Amino acid sequence: GLVIDGRTLEHVLHDSLQNIFLELTEKCRAVVCCQATPLQKSVLVKLVRSKLKAMTLAVGDGANDVSMIQVADTGVGISGQEGMQAVMASDFAISQFRHLRKLLLVHGHWCYTRLTNMVLYYFYKNVTYVNLLFWYQFFCGFSGTSMTDYWILILFNLLFTSVPPIIYGVLDKDVSAEILMELPQLYTM
Repeated sequence: GLVIDGRTLEHVLHDSLQNIFLELTEKCRAVVCCQATPLQKSVLVKLVRSKLKAMTLAVGDGANDVSMIQVADTGVGISGQEGMQAVMASDFAISQFRHLRKLLLVHGHWCYTRLTNMVLYYFYKNVTYVNLLFWYQFFCGFSGTSMTDYWILILFNLLFTSVPPIIYGVLDKDVSAEILMELPQLYTM
């Protein structure tokens, strides 16, 4: 691992040393920056996002972490003694740092699988409806007549666009929470 303090980080974040610093951090399993200013934290996250093309996660518990949380792809705020500023600026809020593992490994996995399956669901739903319209035009000789009334189209989209995602989002859990916590390797898949 690599531990770097705020004064050293200030020198590293200059244009001349950025690439060397990023090469060094890529070789480390963990990089800890201590006593960094809020500006240094946000610049570091921006640097990793832009130069390494990595998806970033920022975790903070106070007002000094707000800019870092807002710059990251995903921000997690920890409510605690330092106030609620980080929680208000974050995408997700947890009460203690120990809950971060469950948020990432369990809820992150479930959210990812649900979103990917819902994208496929909407794609196939729309392909089905457009296919019906396409073949109907052959049937009616490309006259441009409407296949359905507007209220049927609204009812179709209401039933097939709102109800299944809600049911699917509540009930779908491809792997149990216990297995996801025991096997963190599933997160990388």
